[in-house]
Amino acid sequence: MPDAVRRCPEDGFFEGDTCPVCDRGGSHVLDGGRRRQLSKFVSGALRHFPEDAGIEVDEAGWTTFDSLRVAVEQKYDWADGEALAGVLATDPKGRFERTGTSDESSAAAAGGRVRAAYGHSVGVTLDATDDPVPATLYHGTAPQNADSIREAGLKPMGRQRVHLSESAATAREVGRRHAADPVVFVVDAAAMQADDRRIVKRGTETYTTARVPPQYLSLVEN
Repeated sequence: MPDAVRRCPEDGFFEGDTCPVCDRGGSHVLDGGRRRQLSKFVSGALRHFPEDAGIEVDEAGWTTFDSLRVAVEQKYDWADGEALAGVLATDPKGRFERTGTSDESSAAAAGGRVRAAYGHSVGVTLDATDDPVPATLYHGTAPQNADSIREAGLKPMGRQRVHLSESAATAREVGRRHAADPVVFVVDAAAMQADDRRIVKRGTETYTTARVPPQYLSLVEN
């Protein structure tokens, strides 16, 4: 269960019991269960079903904070702008990007635009970043996929891009969405970039690329 979200009047939203800046308790915004519920809905709305959620995203994946707030308020009778702002600000994996915000220490934290940083199945074009890419990346998946990946490499499947992780532990965690005992592939990101295959950082430790041919992959032995 994720930590609750609280808000410090001076330093904004934070996870857990006390503000990491001033050590105050702050005010309660969301418990862990509702935080997870709201985060899943917002992720799905921005990545996969904006029309069904009642929002519009532009060609770069952006929607207005206010339209997203209306969507979550219509979905959950306990959700409001403060709850939405708290979920966006404290996401541990950097799944959301927000621009043009007012001071997040204010109760409403209204305004600006919001998008998912990665993971889209709807057609959007994300702008590039200049963040450095590690020489080695990882991808976790179900064991039954290992043979086909060895043969054909990693493909986007239902998403626009292949998603890679910065650490083997994170890749294994992602793989557990598909199997209790996932396998992890090592990706030679340095060789890919040397061969002009573009890799872009998205979120805190997620990287995306068009595909990963099999020659850049090796399986981590458990």
